[in-house]
Amino acid sequence: MNKSRISGLHKLSIANRISKLEKLGWLSSDAAKNLRSGRHVIAEKAADKMVENTLGIFGLPFAVAPNFIINKRECIVPLVVEEPSVVAGLSAAAAMARVTGGFTALLSESLLIGQIHLVGISDVEVALVSLREKLPQLIDKANGIHPRLSARGGGVRDIEYKVLSLANEVSVVAVHILVDTRDAMGANLVNTICESIAPMLEKISGGEAALKILSNLVDRSVCSATVTYRVDDLMSDSMSGAEVRDRIIMANEIAIADSYRAVTHNKGVMNGIDAFAIATGNDWRAIEASIHGYAARSGHYSALTKWSSTTNGDLLGEITIPLKPGIVGGTTSSNPAAILGIAIAGVESAVQLAEMMAAVGLAQNFAALRALVTSGIQKGHMRLHARSVAMAAGTPDRYLDLAIQRLVASGEIKDWKAMEILQDLENKQAGHPTGSAFAAGKIILLGEHAAVYGRHALAIPILDAVRANATLNDNKTCLTLKEWGLNTIVDRENQSGVGAVVNTILDELDVDNSKFLINVSSNLPRGMGLGSSAAIAVAITRAIALCIGADIDDERVNAIAYACEKLTHGNPSGLDNTLSCYGKPMLFQKGKPLASKALELCNPLPLLVGFSKNTSLTIDQVLGVRSRYDKNLSQYEAIFDQIDEISCRGSRALTAGHYEELGRLMNICHGLLNAIELSTPDLENMIAIARDSGASGAKLTGSGGGGSMVALCPGTLDKVRSALHQAGYETFQSHASRGSMS
Repeated sequence: MNKSRISGLHKLSIANRISKLEKLGWLSSDAAKNLRSGRHVIAEKAADKMVENTLGIFGLPFAVAPNFIINKRECIVPLVVEEPSVVAGLSAAAAMARVTGGFTALLSESLLIGQIHLVGISDVEVALVSLREKLPQLIDKANGIHPRLSARGGGVRDIEYKVLSLANEVSVVAVHILVDTRDAMGANLVNTICESIAPMLEKISGGEAALKILSNLVDRSVCSATVTYRVDDLMSDSMSGAEVRDRIIMANEIAIADSYRAVTHNKGVMNGIDAFAIATGNDWRAIEASIHGYAARSGHYSALTKWSSTTNGDLLGEITIPLKPGIVGGTTSSNPAAILGIAIAGVESAVQLAEMMAAVGLAQNFAALRALVTSGIQKGHMRLHARSVAMAAGTPDRYLDLAIQRLVASGEIKDWKAMEILQDLENKQAGHPTGSAFAAGKIILLGEHAAVYGRHALAIPILDAVRANATLNDNKTCLTLKEWGLNTIVDRENQSGVGAVVNTILDELDVDNSKFLINVSSNLPRGMGLGSSAAIAVAITRAIALCIGADIDDERVNAIAYACEKLTHGNPSGLDNTLSCYGKPMLFQKGKPLASKALELCNPLPLLVGFSKNTSLTIDQVLGVRSRYDKNLSQYEAIFDQIDEISCRGSRALTAGHYEELGRLMNICHGLLNAIELSTPDLENMIAIARDSGASGAKLTGSGGGGSMVALCPGTLDKVRSALHQAGYETFQSHASRGSMS
């Protein structure tokens, strides 16, 4: 077999990887052909015979980790795993170990335990004597059940007895049948032995066999592995090799002492072993159960590995774990992918597979610890995840490194972001102009609906709530708004929905035949009264204007956004678009000059927005209020006058930082809004929770009929947020600047 050291495998396409492994002899021509055609995956008909109610085949990446040397044998490890850091970490750990000869592993004994629990024995001591006297006959009986196993050199090696004392002081005899299952994992054959020999045990002991099944704690099949890493090879950008070595040793000692850390430490071990087990058709659940049980055998759950310094200062790693995999029988023989995995691993016995698994677990543990004590886990995880996402988006090789860099820097390692970056890179390559702009959302503190009728409203912005990116495009105008699941082509004839909004903006900017790729990202939830539609209109207007080089001021942007708001809401007050455009706290009045109404805040405002379980369309609420207004003109005019006075008083309290007074005014305003039928039981529940938890004021915000409530929480914000979360509500925190979901 060729050397397993293969550099740059991750940079190749899947087809080229298959070809390279075939050329190097790691894949047979038939295996390569099956991989290319997809015939290595189990067929639906075969899957339907494995489990009930099959609907299809669930896919996970089938990968390989090259570079391994285990017991002086060059190895490639097949892996089925969705986490890219596992494959990369194993490959790197294996490569680093090659200079010291790789991994050494040993499984000296491989026995599976079958258990029979005998209850109702009148005299346990007498029964034990009888059972031990009949040991030869019992072993002969057990081996007669699977004669072909004995012919292959396997079979029952011994039978042991253990007395258990249950909580009610009843004694139970646990019979352990130790079976060498050879190259099979052996669950079914051991279960058959247990069930077949139970009657004989009952007769000898005078008891009853309560349980007859294998134990998945395979502590009679314990495998060890060791590896040495040269200290000079451990260095990172900011640490010497000796520092990295000592930190790994310390991290391991922490995992030995701290069960909470040990669970995560051992999960890193299992990242490699589970992926390897699945790729070879083995029962990873049984392997997990056994290994975790073994980790707690002392009564204290602890680390599975041990890292120490050698006499010459290198890093020595050791692992000892119970392993009982198989290479024949079960899915290892019926699943073509498992057959392929065993072939890639190149193992000739179950013992060899177990030794490989132990080495893989040790390598994965090293990779995780080294990352953890140097750059941190997330840096490597994010870059590897970004590579997968960028490649899935179809990023060509010439852009791949730059796309990965931009994905990681953005903090949004998502499909939509990768496509946005790819579009941007391709547009820049083609010389297409682009423009990017932000817009604010809004929170109305006082004055909802009254503002439509010429009264004042008090509101604050949520800065940078929406971002739009527009790029000239040769084909069609397309709009993507990933948070709303929107990805649509905008025809110039489209006069409804978001298409009408985009076309209104294009008309107002005198854009004739130009086409744009418009990507919008919003931190504002839809239909929750935070001004999302206005913010989207403002951001798109600014982005397209920048893209085409149009010089427009905020007043013009505001007018265009207001035209869009009329399409969306019918008869809006203009508050949403004005807040979004200017991004300043203000006492707003429809049709009045803005300059005299902008407000300056001395301190961040401790506001919390809570979302009801129902969205609300502003146009429906505006029309509903209009209908009720027309029927109750004098009463509604009086209510709007009161709201107007409250809004003006609230602006003075806000600028002075008098939060208790502002809170009282918010509570009064909510009562008035409730009187014009805008609240809901869900909003009332949230408002009551907020007030009971210490909010100085809480009310609905926006159009009502669902949507959101806003709470003013000086000194009680965490308490109010916690209470709302416990009641099942999501929240949004704002400090009259940027907001954050929770």
